[in-house]
Amino acid sequence: MVVATSLLQSQLLYLSIAKGHKESLQFAIKAPPLRASDSASKGCLVNWNFCISAHGLQTCRFELPFHGKYYLKWEGLLQREIKHHQCLSYKKRSKIAHAVAIPDTPSAVDSEEHRRHLSESYGFTQIGEPLPENISLKDIIDSLPKKVFEIDDMKAWRSVLISVTSYALGIFMISKAPWYLLPLAWAWTGTAVTGVSFVISSPLSFFVIGHDCAHKSFARNKLAEDIVGTLAFLPLIYPYEPWRFKHDRHHAKTNMLSEDTAWHPVWREEFDASPVLRRAIIFGYGPFRTWMSIGHWLIWHFDLKKFRPSEVKRVKISLACVFAFIAIGWPLIVFKTGVMGWIKFWLMPWLGYHFWMSTFTMVHHTAPHIPFKSSDDWNAAQAQLNGTVHCNYPRWIEILCHDINVHIPHHISPRIPSYNLRAAHRSLQENWGKYLNEATWNWRLMKTIMTVCHVYNKEENYVAFDNIYPEESLPITFLRKVMPDYA
Repeated sequence: MVVATSLLQSQLLYLSIAKGHKESLQFAIKAPPLRASDSASKGCLVNWNFCISAHGLQTCRFELPFHGKYYLKWEGLLQREIKHHQCLSYKKRSKIAHAVAIPDTPSAVDSEEHRRHLSESYGFTQIGEPLPENISLKDIIDSLPKKVFEIDDMKAWRSVLISVTSYALGIFMISKAPWYLLPLAWAWTGTAVTGVSFVISSPLSFFVIGHDCAHKSFARNKLAEDIVGTLAFLPLIYPYEPWRFKHDRHHAKTNMLSEDTAWHPVWREEFDASPVLRRAIIFGYGPFRTWMSIGHWLIWHFDLKKFRPSEVKRVKISLACVFAFIAIGWPLIVFKTGVMGWIKFWLMPWLGYHFWMSTFTMVHHTAPHIPFKSSDDWNAAQAQLNGTVHCNYPRWIEILCHDINVHIPHHISPRIPSYNLRAAHRSLQENWGKYLNEATWNWRLMKTIMTVCHVYNKEENYVAFDNIYPEESLPITFLRKVMPDYA
Protein backbone atom coordinates (compact mmCIF):
# COMPACT_ATOMS: atom_id res chain seq x y z
CA MET A 1 0.00 0.00 0.00
CA VAL A 2 1.10 3.52 -0.78
CA VAL A 3 -0.05 6.55 1.16
CA ALA A 4 0.00 9.88 -0.66
CA THR A 5 -0.39 13.24 1.00
CA SER A 6 -0.35 16.54 -0.86
CA LEU A 7 1.34 19.59 0.58
CA LEU A 8 -0.24 22.93 1.41
CA GLN A 9 1.39 25.53 -0.83
CA SER A 10 2.92 23.59 -3.69
CA GLN A 11 0.00 21.23 -4.33
CA LEU A 12 2.55 18.55 -5.14
CA LEU A 13 1.64 15.04 -4.17
CA TYR A 14 4.31 13.30 -2.14
CA LEU A 15 4.06 9.52 -2.07
CA SER A 16 5.62 7.29 0.51
CA ILE A 17 6.14 3.79 -0.88
CA ALA A 18 6.48 1.41 2.00
CA LYS A 19 7.71 -2.16 1.88
CA GLY A 20 6.65 -3.93 5.00
CA HIS A 21 7.13 -1.36 7.70
CA LYS A 22 10.86 -0.79 7.41
CA GLU A 23 11.79 0.96 4.21
CA SER A 24 10.18 3.79 2.26
CA LEU A 25 10.87 6.21 -0.56
CA GLN A 26 9.35 9.61 -1.26
CA PHE A 27 8.84 11.25 -4.63
CA ALA A 28 6.62 13.93 -6.15
CA ILE A 29 4.02 13.70 -8.87
CA LYS A 30 2.00 16.45 -10.51
CA ALA A 31 -1.02 16.10 -12.84
CA PRO A 32 -2.99 18.37 -15.16
CA PRO A 33 -5.31 20.63 -13.16
CA LEU A 34 -8.40 18.72 -12.13
CA ARG A 35 -11.28 19.63 -9.88
CA ALA A 36 -12.71 17.63 -7.08
CA SER A 37 -16.24 17.30 -5.91
CA ASP A 38 -17.29 19.09 -2.79
CA SER A 39 -16.51 16.10 -0.60
CA ALA A 40 -13.51 13.82 -0.67
CA SER A 41 -15.75 10.95 0.30
CA LYS A 42 -17.43 10.85 -3.13
CA GLY A 43 -14.59 8.78 -4.51
CA CYS A 44 -13.28 10.87 -7.38
CA LEU A 45 -10.62 8.88 -9.27
CA VAL A 46 -7.40 10.29 -10.63
CA ASN A 47 -5.16 8.37 -13.05
CA TRP A 48 -1.57 8.94 -14.00
CA ASN A 49 1.49 7.14 -15.30
CA PHE A 50 5.12 7.28 -14.30
CA CYS A 51 8.17 5.28 -15.20
CA ILE A 52 10.63 3.29 -13.09
CA SER A 53 13.75 2.46 -15.04
CA ALA A 54 17.23 1.07 -14.58
CA HIS A 55 18.49 4.61 -14.12
CA GLY A 56 16.09 5.34 -11.32
CA LEU A 57 12.76 7.12 -11.09
CA GLN A 58 11.82 9.44 -13.89
CA THR A 59 9.98 12.11 -11.92
CA CYS A 60 6.51 13.00 -13.13
CA ARG A 61 4.74 15.89 -11.40
CA PHE A 62 0.98 15.75 -11.12
CA GLU A 63 -1.48 18.15 -9.59
CA LEU A 64 -4.30 16.29 -7.86
CA PRO A 65 -7.83 17.64 -7.68
CA PHE A 66 -7.68 18.32 -3.97
CA HIS A 67 -5.50 18.01 -0.93
CA GLY A 68 -5.84 15.07 1.41
CA LYS A 69 -4.98 11.43 1.92
CA TYR A 70 -5.07 8.90 -0.91
CA TYR A 71 -4.69 5.14 -1.10
CA LEU A 72 -3.08 3.95 -4.31
CA LYS A 73 -3.75 0.63 -5.98
CA TRP A 74 -0.97 -0.55 -8.22
CA GLU A 75 -1.62 -2.36 -11.48
CA GLY A 76 1.08 -4.10 -13.45
CA LEU A 77 4.00 -2.91 -11.37
CA LEU A 78 6.97 -5.26 -11.53
CA GLN A 79 7.32 -6.74 -8.07
CA ARG A 80 10.96 -6.51 -7.05
CA GLU A 81 12.97 -5.91 -3.96
CA ILE A 82 12.97 -2.23 -2.96
CA LYS A 83 16.22 -1.11 -1.48
CA HIS A 84 16.55 1.90 0.71
CA HIS A 85 18.53 4.29 -1.48
CA GLN A 86 18.10 7.87 -2.60
CA CYS A 87 16.33 6.68 -5.71
CA LEU A 88 14.24 3.68 -6.69
CA SER A 89 15.90 1.42 -9.27
CA TYR A 90 15.60 -1.92 -10.99
CA LYS A 91 18.41 -3.64 -12.81
CA LYS A 92 18.08 -3.63 -16.59
CA ARG A 93 14.34 -3.45 -16.43
CA SER A 94 11.78 -0.73 -16.83
CA LYS A 95 8.05 -0.77 -16.30
CA ILE A 96 5.15 1.65 -16.53
CA ALA A 97 3.18 1.76 -13.31
CA HIS A 98 -0.48 2.74 -13.52
CA ALA A 99 -1.94 4.10 -10.30
CA VAL A 100 -5.46 4.96 -9.29
CA ALA A 101 -5.87 7.41 -6.42
CA ILE A 102 -8.97 6.78 -4.32
CA PRO A 103 -9.72 9.40 -1.68
CA ASP A 104 -10.00 7.97 1.77
CA THR A 105 -13.23 8.85 3.59
CA PRO A 106 -12.05 11.62 5.90
CA SER A 107 -12.62 11.76 9.60
CA ALA A 108 -13.80 15.03 11.12
CA VAL A 109 -10.21 16.15 11.69
CA ASP A 110 -9.15 15.18 8.17
CA SER A 111 -12.16 16.99 6.73
CA GLU A 112 -11.30 20.19 8.59
CA GLU A 113 -7.72 20.05 7.37
CA HIS A 114 -8.92 19.27 3.87
CA ARG A 115 -11.09 22.40 3.84
CA ARG A 116 -8.24 24.49 5.20
CA HIS A 117 -5.97 23.31 2.39
CA LEU A 118 -8.65 24.02 -0.19
CA SER A 119 -9.16 27.49 1.25
CA GLU A 120 -5.53 28.42 0.77
CA SER A 121 -5.37 26.76 -2.63
CA TYR A 122 -8.44 28.60 -3.96
CA GLY A 123 -7.85 31.97 -2.27
CA PHE A 124 -10.54 31.67 0.43
CA THR A 125 -10.21 32.48 4.11
CA GLN A 126 -12.74 29.78 4.98
CA ILE A 127 -14.58 27.00 3.18
CA GLY A 128 -17.64 26.00 5.15
CA GLU A 129 -18.69 22.57 6.28
CA PRO A 130 -21.55 20.98 4.31
CA LEU A 131 -24.86 22.02 5.83
CA PRO A 132 -26.79 19.05 7.29
CA GLU A 133 -29.78 17.91 5.24
CA ASN A 134 -32.21 18.42 8.12
CA ILE A 135 -31.56 22.19 8.25
CA SER A 136 -34.15 24.19 6.34
CA LEU A 137 -33.94 27.73 4.97
CA LYS A 138 -36.68 28.71 7.42
CA ASP A 139 -34.47 27.55 10.32
CA ILE A 140 -31.76 29.96 9.19
CA ILE A 141 -34.15 32.85 8.59
CA ASP A 142 -35.74 32.35 12.02
CA SER A 143 -32.30 32.65 13.64
CA LEU A 144 -31.84 36.21 12.33
CA PRO A 145 -32.77 39.19 14.53
CA LYS A 146 -36.08 40.75 13.55
CA LYS A 147 -34.51 44.20 13.33
CA VAL A 148 -32.44 43.27 10.25
CA PHE A 149 -35.68 43.07 8.24
CA GLU A 150 -36.81 46.55 9.26
CA ILE A 151 -36.93 49.24 6.56
CA ASP A 152 -35.52 52.61 7.59
CA ASP A 153 -36.48 55.38 5.16
CA MET A 154 -33.76 57.69 6.44
CA LYS A 155 -31.04 55.11 5.81
CA ALA A 156 -32.51 54.31 2.40
CA TRP A 157 -32.49 57.90 1.18
CA ARG A 158 -29.09 58.47 2.75
CA SER A 159 -27.76 55.70 0.50
CA VAL A 160 -29.23 57.55 -2.49
CA LEU A 161 -27.49 60.74 -1.35
CA ILE A 162 -24.16 58.90 -1.02
CA SER A 163 -24.53 57.45 -4.51
CA VAL A 164 -25.58 60.68 -6.20
CA THR A 165 -22.81 62.61 -4.46
CA SER A 166 -20.17 60.04 -5.36
CA TYR A 167 -21.36 59.99 -8.94
CA ALA A 168 -21.32 63.78 -9.16
CA LEU A 169 -17.78 63.73 -7.81
CA GLY A 170 -16.87 61.16 -10.46
CA ILE A 171 -18.31 63.30 -13.26
CA PHE A 172 -16.38 66.29 -11.94
CA MET A 173 -13.18 64.21 -11.86
CA ILE A 174 -13.75 63.05 -15.43
CA SER A 175 -14.31 66.61 -16.65
CA LYS A 176 -11.19 68.01 -14.95
CA ALA A 177 -8.73 65.11 -14.98
CA PRO A 178 -5.86 65.04 -17.52
CA TRP A 179 -5.99 62.11 -19.91
CA TYR A 180 -3.57 59.98 -17.88
CA LEU A 181 -5.82 60.19 -14.78
CA LEU A 182 -9.03 59.39 -16.63
CA PRO A 183 -8.87 55.63 -15.85
CA LEU A 184 -8.95 56.44 -12.12
CA ALA A 185 -11.92 58.77 -12.61
CA TRP A 186 -13.73 56.14 -14.70
CA ALA A 187 -13.05 53.48 -12.06
CA TRP A 188 -14.48 55.69 -9.31
CA THR A 189 -17.54 56.70 -11.34
CA GLY A 190 -18.23 53.15 -12.59
CA THR A 191 -18.05 51.84 -9.04
CA ALA A 192 -20.36 54.59 -7.82
CA VAL A 193 -22.90 53.71 -10.52
CA THR A 194 -22.85 50.09 -9.41
CA GLY A 195 -24.11 51.20 -6.05
CA VAL A 196 -26.93 53.51 -7.10
CA SER A 197 -28.27 53.47 -10.61
CA PHE A 198 -30.39 56.60 -10.15
CA VAL A 199 -30.74 59.36 -12.76
CA ILE A 200 -27.50 59.64 -14.74
CA SER A 201 -25.54 58.72 -11.73
CA SER A 202 -22.94 56.30 -10.65
CA PRO A 203 -23.57 52.89 -12.14
CA LEU A 204 -22.84 50.23 -9.52
CA SER A 205 -23.88 52.38 -6.59
CA PHE A 206 -27.08 53.15 -8.48
CA PHE A 207 -27.57 49.52 -9.33
CA VAL A 208 -27.66 48.46 -5.67
CA ILE A 209 -30.42 50.97 -4.90
CA GLY A 210 -32.45 49.74 -7.88
CA HIS A 211 -31.64 46.21 -6.71
CA ASP A 212 -33.12 46.91 -3.24
CA CYS A 213 -36.21 48.43 -4.86
CA ALA A 214 -36.69 45.25 -6.92
CA HIS A 215 -36.57 43.17 -3.72
CA LYS A 216 -39.06 45.53 -2.00
CA SER A 217 -36.49 46.24 0.69
CA PHE A 218 -35.81 49.91 -0.05
CA ALA A 219 -38.84 51.87 1.18
CA ARG A 220 -42.25 51.29 2.72
CA ASN A 221 -44.02 52.86 -0.25
CA LYS A 222 -44.01 50.20 -2.98
CA LEU A 223 -44.97 52.60 -5.79
CA ALA A 224 -42.03 54.81 -4.82
CA GLU A 225 -39.80 51.72 -4.99
CA ASP A 226 -40.88 50.95 -8.54
CA ILE A 227 -40.33 54.55 -9.65
CA VAL A 228 -36.91 54.84 -7.97
CA GLY A 229 -35.89 51.41 -9.25
CA THR A 230 -36.84 52.28 -12.82
CA LEU A 231 -35.00 55.61 -12.69
CA ALA A 232 -32.00 54.01 -11.02
CA PHE A 233 -31.59 51.46 -13.80
CA LEU A 234 -32.05 53.88 -16.72
CA PRO A 235 -28.42 55.12 -16.98
CA LEU A 236 -27.32 51.47 -17.14
CA ILE A 237 -29.78 50.74 -19.98
CA TYR A 238 -31.25 48.06 -17.73
CA PRO A 239 -35.02 47.58 -18.01
CA TYR A 240 -36.14 47.40 -14.39
CA GLU A 241 -39.04 44.92 -14.55
CA PRO A 242 -37.33 42.33 -16.80
CA TRP A 243 -34.31 42.43 -14.52
CA ARG A 244 -36.54 42.06 -11.43
CA PHE A 245 -38.37 39.03 -12.80
CA LYS A 246 -35.16 37.24 -13.79
CA HIS A 247 -33.36 38.17 -10.58
CA ASP A 248 -36.20 36.83 -8.44
CA ARG A 249 -35.81 33.54 -10.28
CA HIS A 250 -32.07 33.56 -9.53
CA HIS A 251 -32.86 33.85 -5.82
CA ALA A 252 -35.50 31.11 -5.98
CA LYS A 253 -33.21 28.75 -7.94
CA THR A 254 -29.69 29.71 -6.83
CA ASN A 255 -27.06 27.32 -8.20
CA MET A 256 -29.71 25.12 -9.78
CA LEU A 257 -28.71 23.82 -13.20
CA SER A 258 -30.65 25.39 -16.07
CA GLU A 259 -33.10 27.21 -13.77
CA ASP A 260 -30.65 29.75 -12.30
CA THR A 261 -30.86 32.88 -14.46
CA ALA A 262 -27.63 34.51 -13.25
CA TRP A 263 -24.54 32.39 -13.89
CA HIS A 264 -24.03 28.70 -14.42
CA PRO A 265 -21.29 26.45 -15.80
CA VAL A 266 -20.94 25.80 -19.51
CA TRP A 267 -22.74 22.69 -20.71
CA ARG A 268 -20.44 20.11 -22.30
CA GLU A 269 -22.87 19.65 -25.20
CA GLU A 270 -22.82 23.39 -25.83
CA PHE A 271 -19.04 23.47 -25.62
CA ASP A 272 -18.70 20.64 -28.16
CA ALA A 273 -21.32 22.08 -30.51
CA SER A 274 -19.06 23.99 -32.92
CA PRO A 275 -15.50 25.36 -33.02
CA VAL A 276 -16.75 28.94 -33.50
CA LEU A 277 -19.06 28.80 -30.48
CA ARG A 278 -16.36 27.05 -28.47
CA ARG A 279 -13.83 29.81 -29.13
CA ALA A 280 -16.39 32.45 -28.17
CA ILE A 281 -17.13 30.62 -24.92
CA ILE A 282 -13.44 30.24 -24.10
CA PHE A 283 -12.85 33.97 -24.52
CA GLY A 284 -16.07 34.87 -22.73
CA TYR A 285 -15.49 32.68 -19.68
CA GLY A 286 -11.75 33.38 -19.77
CA PRO A 287 -10.14 36.78 -20.51
CA PHE A 288 -13.47 38.64 -20.91
CA ARG A 289 -15.25 37.09 -17.96
CA THR A 290 -15.16 40.33 -16.00
CA TRP A 291 -17.44 41.82 -18.67
CA MET A 292 -19.66 38.80 -19.28
CA SER A 293 -22.60 40.60 -17.66
CA ILE A 294 -22.89 42.58 -20.91
CA GLY A 295 -23.80 39.37 -22.72
CA HIS A 296 -26.20 38.43 -19.91
CA TRP A 297 -27.81 41.89 -20.16
CA LEU A 298 -28.40 41.49 -23.90
CA ILE A 299 -29.65 37.89 -23.80
CA TRP A 300 -31.98 37.97 -20.82
CA HIS A 301 -33.70 41.37 -20.69
CA PHE A 302 -34.96 42.35 -24.15
CA ASP A 303 -36.61 39.17 -25.46
CA LEU A 304 -40.35 39.11 -24.64
CA LYS A 305 -40.46 35.36 -25.26
CA LYS A 306 -38.40 34.80 -22.10
CA PHE A 307 -41.20 36.13 -19.86
CA ARG A 308 -44.51 34.77 -18.65
CA PRO A 309 -47.68 36.25 -20.19
CA SER A 310 -48.52 37.87 -16.85
CA GLU A 311 -45.16 39.68 -16.87
CA VAL A 312 -45.13 41.00 -20.44
CA LYS A 313 -47.11 44.21 -19.82
CA ARG A 314 -44.72 45.44 -17.11
CA VAL A 315 -41.74 44.33 -19.20
CA LYS A 316 -42.94 46.46 -22.14
CA ILE A 317 -43.27 49.53 -19.91
CA SER A 318 -39.68 49.10 -18.66
CA LEU A 319 -38.38 48.60 -22.19
CA ALA A 320 -40.17 51.76 -23.31
CA CYS A 321 -38.47 53.71 -20.50
CA VAL A 322 -35.03 52.40 -21.49
CA PHE A 323 -35.49 53.16 -25.18
CA ALA A 324 -36.76 56.64 -24.28
CA PHE A 325 -33.62 57.25 -22.23
CA ILE A 326 -31.47 56.14 -25.18
CA ALA A 327 -33.46 58.31 -27.62
CA ILE A 328 -33.33 61.43 -25.44
CA GLY A 329 -30.34 61.03 -23.11
CA TRP A 330 -27.69 59.91 -25.56
CA PRO A 331 -28.32 62.67 -28.14
CA LEU A 332 -28.25 65.25 -25.34
CA ILE A 333 -24.90 63.97 -24.13
CA VAL A 334 -23.52 64.01 -27.68
CA PHE A 335 -24.99 67.48 -28.32
CA LYS A 336 -23.35 68.91 -25.18
CA THR A 337 -20.03 67.04 -25.19
CA GLY A 338 -19.64 65.37 -28.60
CA VAL A 339 -19.14 61.69 -29.37
CA MET A 340 -15.94 61.64 -27.34
CA GLY A 341 -17.90 63.11 -24.42
CA TRP A 342 -20.43 60.27 -24.72
CA ILE A 343 -17.54 57.79 -24.55
CA LYS A 344 -15.89 59.69 -21.73
CA PHE A 345 -18.91 60.41 -19.53
CA TRP A 346 -21.20 57.45 -20.25
CA LEU A 347 -19.59 54.51 -22.02
CA MET A 348 -16.45 54.15 -19.88
CA PRO A 349 -18.30 54.38 -16.52
CA TRP A 350 -20.83 51.90 -17.94
CA LEU A 351 -18.03 49.45 -18.76
CA GLY A 352 -16.67 50.04 -15.26
CA TYR A 353 -20.08 49.14 -13.86
CA HIS A 354 -20.15 45.90 -15.85
CA PHE A 355 -16.68 45.00 -14.59
CA TRP A 356 -17.97 45.14 -11.02
CA MET A 357 -21.30 43.55 -11.89
CA SER A 358 -19.53 40.58 -13.48
CA THR A 359 -16.90 40.33 -10.74
CA PHE A 360 -19.37 40.48 -7.86
CA THR A 361 -21.72 37.97 -9.46
CA MET A 362 -19.12 35.33 -10.29
CA VAL A 363 -17.36 35.63 -6.92
CA HIS A 364 -20.70 35.32 -5.10
CA HIS A 365 -21.54 31.89 -6.53
CA THR A 366 -18.55 30.42 -8.35
CA ALA A 367 -15.81 28.25 -6.82
CA PRO A 368 -14.44 24.78 -7.57
CA HIS A 369 -16.03 23.35 -4.41
CA ILE A 370 -19.48 24.94 -4.87
CA PRO A 371 -21.72 22.65 -6.93
CA PHE A 372 -24.54 23.42 -9.31
CA LYS A 373 -27.22 20.78 -8.87
CA SER A 374 -30.23 19.47 -10.74
CA SER A 375 -33.66 20.27 -9.33
CA ASP A 376 -33.94 16.71 -7.95
CA ASP A 377 -30.77 17.08 -5.86
CA TRP A 378 -31.08 20.77 -5.02
CA ASN A 379 -31.51 21.95 -1.43
CA ALA A 380 -32.53 25.56 -0.79
CA ALA A 381 -30.70 25.98 2.53
CA GLN A 382 -27.49 24.46 1.18
CA ALA A 383 -27.61 26.55 -2.00
CA GLN A 384 -28.19 29.85 -0.19
CA LEU A 385 -25.89 29.33 2.82
CA ASN A 386 -23.25 26.91 1.44
CA GLY A 387 -23.48 28.00 -2.19
CA THR A 388 -23.02 31.74 -1.66
CA VAL A 389 -19.71 33.46 -0.91
CA HIS A 390 -19.03 36.42 1.35
CA CYS A 391 -16.09 38.40 -0.04
CA ASN A 392 -14.47 41.45 1.55
CA TYR A 393 -13.32 44.27 -0.74
CA PRO A 394 -11.49 47.53 -0.02
CA ARG A 395 -13.71 49.64 2.20
CA TRP A 396 -14.23 52.45 -0.34
CA ILE A 397 -15.72 49.92 -2.77
CA GLU A 398 -18.02 48.51 -0.10
CA ILE A 399 -19.24 52.01 0.82
CA LEU A 400 -19.91 53.01 -2.79
CA CYS A 401 -21.63 49.67 -3.48
CA HIS A 402 -23.71 49.67 -0.29
CA ASP A 403 -22.35 46.35 1.02
CA ILE A 404 -23.63 44.27 -1.90
CA ASN A 405 -20.56 42.08 -1.27
CA VAL A 406 -22.13 41.00 2.06
CA HIS A 407 -24.05 38.50 0.03
CA ILE A 408 -24.90 35.47 2.16
CA PRO A 409 -27.63 37.17 4.26
CA HIS A 410 -29.03 38.68 1.06
CA HIS A 411 -29.56 35.14 -0.25
CA ILE A 412 -30.96 33.88 3.02
CA SER A 413 -33.63 36.59 2.68
CA PRO A 414 -33.68 39.20 -0.12
CA ARG A 415 -36.01 41.29 2.05
CA ILE A 416 -33.06 42.40 4.21
CA PRO A 417 -32.18 46.00 3.19
CA SER A 418 -28.60 46.62 2.09
CA TYR A 419 -27.94 48.83 5.12
CA ASN A 420 -28.77 45.88 7.44
CA LEU A 421 -26.68 43.23 5.66
CA ARG A 422 -23.66 43.56 7.95
CA ALA A 423 -25.74 43.08 11.10
CA ALA A 424 -27.39 40.05 9.50
CA HIS A 425 -24.00 38.63 8.50
CA ARG A 426 -22.70 38.96 12.06
CA SER A 427 -25.71 36.98 13.23
CA LEU A 428 -25.04 34.28 10.64
CA GLN A 429 -21.40 34.10 11.75
CA GLU A 430 -22.50 33.61 15.35
CA ASN A 431 -25.09 30.92 14.61
CA TRP A 432 -23.91 29.28 11.39
CA GLY A 433 -20.30 30.40 11.08
CA LYS A 434 -18.76 27.00 10.38
CA TYR A 435 -20.92 26.59 7.27
CA LEU A 436 -19.98 29.89 5.61
CA ASN A 437 -17.71 30.38 2.59
CA GLU A 438 -15.67 33.55 3.13
CA ALA A 439 -12.87 35.31 1.28
CA THR A 440 -11.07 38.60 0.97
CA TRP A 441 -10.67 39.61 -2.67
CA ASN A 442 -7.31 38.46 -4.02
CA TRP A 443 -5.68 37.45 -7.27
CA ARG A 444 -5.62 33.74 -6.47
CA LEU A 445 -9.39 33.76 -6.00
CA MET A 446 -9.91 35.40 -9.39
CA LYS A 447 -7.35 33.18 -11.08
CA THR A 448 -9.06 30.06 -9.76
CA ILE A 449 -12.46 31.17 -11.05
CA MET A 450 -11.22 32.33 -14.44
CA THR A 451 -8.94 29.37 -15.21
CA VAL A 452 -10.78 26.45 -13.58
CA CYS A 453 -14.53 27.05 -13.24
CA HIS A 454 -15.69 26.35 -16.77
CA VAL A 455 -17.54 23.23 -17.95
CA TYR A 456 -20.12 21.49 -15.76
CA ASN A 457 -19.24 18.05 -14.45
CA LYS A 458 -21.49 16.27 -11.96
CA GLU A 459 -18.66 14.52 -10.12
CA GLU A 460 -16.02 17.26 -10.17
CA ASN A 461 -18.30 20.36 -10.35
CA TYR A 462 -16.10 21.98 -13.01
CA VAL A 463 -13.66 20.90 -15.70
CA ALA A 464 -11.32 23.54 -17.12
CA PHE A 465 -11.46 24.27 -20.86
CA ASP A 466 -7.82 23.29 -21.36
CA ASN A 467 -8.48 19.82 -19.93
CA ILE A 468 -10.95 19.21 -22.77
CA TYR A 469 -9.55 21.14 -25.75
CA PRO A 470 -6.01 22.15 -24.76
CA GLU A 471 -5.02 23.16 -28.28
CA GLU A 472 -7.93 25.64 -28.48
CA SER A 473 -7.61 26.97 -24.94
CA LEU A 474 -4.60 29.24 -25.36
CA PRO A 475 -6.43 32.18 -23.68
CA ILE A 476 -6.77 30.06 -20.53
CA THR A 477 -3.14 28.98 -20.71
CA PHE A 478 -2.21 32.64 -21.08
CA LEU A 479 -4.23 33.58 -17.98
CA ARG A 480 -2.54 30.83 -15.96
CA LYS A 481 0.83 32.29 -16.85
CA VAL A 482 0.18 36.01 -16.46
CA MET A 483 -2.35 36.29 -13.63
CA PRO A 484 -0.70 36.77 -10.21
CA ASP A 485 -1.18 34.02 -7.64
CA TYR A 486 -1.17 36.25 -4.58
CA ALA A 487 -3.64 35.45 -1.83
